[in-house]
Amino acid sequence: MSTPIYKRVLLKLSGEALMGDDAYGINRATIEQMVADVAEVAHMGVELALVIGAGNIFRGVAPGAQGMDRATGLTARVMSAINIEQVVEPYVRPKALQYLEEGKIVVFAAGTGNPFFTTDTAAALRGAEMSAEIVLKATKVDGVYSADPKKDPHATRYSTISFDEAIAKHLQVMDATAFALCRDQQLPIKVFSIVKPGALKRVILGEDEGTLVHV
Repeated sequence: MSTPIYKRVLLKLSGEALMGDDAYGINRATIEQMVADVAEVAHMGVELALVIGAGNIFRGVAPGAQGMDRATGLTARVMSAINIEQVVEPYVRPKALQYLEEGKIVVFAAGTGNPFFTTDTAAALRGAEMSAEIVLKATKVDGVYSADPKKDPHATRYSTISFDEAIAKHLQVMDATAFALCRDQQLPIKVFSIVKPGALKRVILGEDEGTLVHV
């Protein structure tokens, strides 16, 4: 097995990606594949923190949740930005860092704990706080394009692009607040398709997958 180029990453899973081919909610087969991909990377020794988009989770959650209590062989901790200790432990930065160092997967819930901030911003914030080497934005699209590939057949995918160039070309990588935070913290972003088999592993190994946004 090749050596990962990252030791610690923040993985942002878009709510749209969780739907798979469904119109809304959570697709069970998609979730199972994502868990398998995350497990493979974790077993390579990569420290993983996750932020999950929430837009569609509350719709159709019951069918999507079937089988979610099955063991996966991973040790994980969920930490919430909103204090609901009867359900989940509160987010405390030193504790989260300790969990990562112990090899546990840390799932950050409830965004930033404040209104008006997206889960993209939560991912950027937690990535900076955890001293992650990169934010991996996992979506249904395999990178950043020069135009909307669904509308423009001539749209091309960037392999790499700078923050400044992305801003100048008005490319929608993340929301503006999250993007600015990553740029200011010199925290690179990799946009890739989580529904593409093996894509997460290829990103971790430094292969040409998705788009790298850099300083």
